[in-house]
Amino acid sequence: MLMLLDTPSLYFRAFYGVPESVTSPDGMPVNAVRGLLDMIATLVRQHSPTQIVACMDADWRPAFRVAAIPSYKAHRVATGDEEEVPDTLAPQVPVIEEVLDALGIARVGVAGYEADDVIGTYATAATGAVDIVTGDRDLFQLVDDEKPCRALYTVRGIRNLQIVDEAFVREKYGIPGRAYADFATLRGDPSDGLPGVAGIGDKTAAALITRFGSLSALVAALDDGGADGFPAGARNKLAAARDYLEVAPAVVRVARDAPVPDADITLPAAPRDPERLIALSEKHGLDSPLNRLLAALTQ
Repeated sequence: MLMLLDTPSLYFRAFYGVPESVTSPDGMPVNAVRGLLDMIATLVRQHSPTQIVACMDADWRPAFRVAAIPSYKAHRVATGDEEEVPDTLAPQVPVIEEVLDALGIARVGVAGYEADDVIGTYATAATGAVDIVTGDRDLFQLVDDEKPCRALYTVRGIRNLQIVDEAFVREKYGIPGRAYADFATLRGDPSDGLPGVAGIGDKTAAALITRFGSLSALVAALDDGGADGFPAGARNKLAAARDYLEVAPAVVRVARDAPVPDADITLPAAPRDPERLIALSEKHGLDSPLNRLLAALTQ
């Protein structure tokens, strides 16, 4: 089984879930580092993946998405193209990367793409079962019972994951199990700066996707000019958002063909660089979480 980690989602969760008073010997906060290592240990113990990829944001706000919808994540820009990240988290990200590399856990980012796109590419190419660990609902669009591919949703914590399959999506949102991207396009997502269609909320979006089956079929019906199948008032709202509906799918849908590099994604049974790992552990005070993770890897 392949486990794909939405690493930024996880280290942000770790940062806010573990006190900043957890520091290295030199006083630098390492709460996100330690929290992430413990998360991975728990995931490996409980789900026994044979392959694992820590998917990274090589570009947190890709140009192709901003070109389509300029408001995409605009509220999270600090300066220039830099994401607004807590001052005490930013220095921990390079440490996370070094530790993962020393452990031998594949760490993959692709220039011009987000971690979601790396996840989408690996999930699409996988020939066996896939678990996606994330706190981001956008990745529900990859759920596929036939593969099978499911999301392990962290909203209630890493020890109390919600298993998201097509039945979960149908029950939660009232839409076909693989239609989350189309539903999210209509509804919008303020957390990502996606406006959605003005006046179309969750219930109407779900009714439209259920009725037409897909966003492309809905748009085709809209362009045909008939009123059949559209809830009262919805046709005019959709027509007013026709330009948005043209460009939004390229923003909402994760890429499935990002040029991921060749990488050994086998779950390591032993550290790739033991000496480097010892040095990092001593420098940042990581003995306990690393020991727990190493024990999980060799179970």
